[in-house]
This record gives sequence, structure tokens and C-alpha cells, in this order.
Amino acid sequence: MPGPAVPMKRWKRVEYERLVDKGVFEPGDRIELIDGLLLVSEPQSSPHYTAIQLVERVLARAFGDGWNVRTQAPIALDDASEPEPDVAVVRGGVRDFSTAHPVDPVLVVEVAASSLAFDREHKASLYARAGRPEYWIVNLIDRVLEVRREPQREPSAPYGWDYALVDALGPMERVAALGAPGVEILVRDLLP
Repeated sequence: MPGPAVPMKRWKRVEYERLVDKGVFEPGDRIELIDGLLLVSEPQSSPHYTAIQLVERVLARAFGDGWNVRTQAPIALDDASEPEPDVAVVRGGVRDFSTAHPVDPVLVVEVAASSLAFDREHKASLYARAGRPEYWIVNLIDRVLEVRREPQREPSAPYGWDYALVDALGPMERVAALGAPGVEILVRDLLP
């Protein structure tokens, strides 16, 4: 017989940031605030971290000056979420975010192996709800780049939103980010 539901506290982003400022978490703790819940991030395998570095370098070249390609850094997505995507591209320079995390990345990228199902379902719904125009998953299991675009309401999704367009591109295919449409990226350049 199931017992009563376990009460949970949902954190606001400002509360979470106060905990961070007070040093509640240890350096190196891989914690994200996702829709009010504190989640532990995926451990870093060698292929996972290699892919993060490859994505960062490729996107820095594709976007160029005036853009900041951030790795594993917080984004202030909404009042209840402060994820730390593997890579996010935001307009501006490094010092533009010295007092607050960016709120509107034009591209968010997650590198996924063990977190693939979570990144496809929950992270996609979260980023779509926040109106992020483009979300990529570097799928290390199938060695493809999953490109998601056009956020739209989807009642069956965890946070009520998902992407209308989803495309899986193989290593020899090319993609251009919406924020840098003039630069084609070979998918294999993102894969370890």
C-alpha cells in the first residue's frame, strides 16, 4: 500500500543563489536547479569532457566576436531554474556577466551519455518553456547531434513545452546554428 506523498521543497532561483553565495555547496559539487529541485549532474567521463571542449571551440569559431561561449556555467533560465548546461552561447563578453548570470542563451548544448533520456525529455521541455530557440544534444551513445528548434506548448511534456522540430544528424552531416547561420559545422567536429 503506497504511503503519503513525500513533501518536497521547491526552491526559487534567488534562494538557490543565496545558498551558493553562503558556501553551502562544496567547490566541485555538480548541482543544478531544475524547476525548483536540486539535481546532481552527470559525472564527467573522458569522452563527455572531450566533447564539451570540442563543442566550445567549434562554437567560439562559428559565433566569433560579440558572443560568449560558456561551458558548464549557470544560466538564469527562469524563477525556478538555474541549469548549468555543458555549453551555452550568449550575446556579450565575459565581463558582461560579472554580477549576474545570463538569461537568454541563443543556443544551449548538452553532451549526453547516461543522461540522454533526461536531456531529451526534461531538459528539452525546460529549455523550450524558457523560449530558448535552439537546443542541441551531442548524443555520445548514437554518435549523432540532435537539433531541437521551434519551442511550442506540449501538454504531455514534463514542463508543458517541447520543440516542434527535432532532427538527428550523423557525423558527416552539417549544421548551422540559428544564431550563426552563415557558418556550417561538420557534426563529426563535435564528437570525440
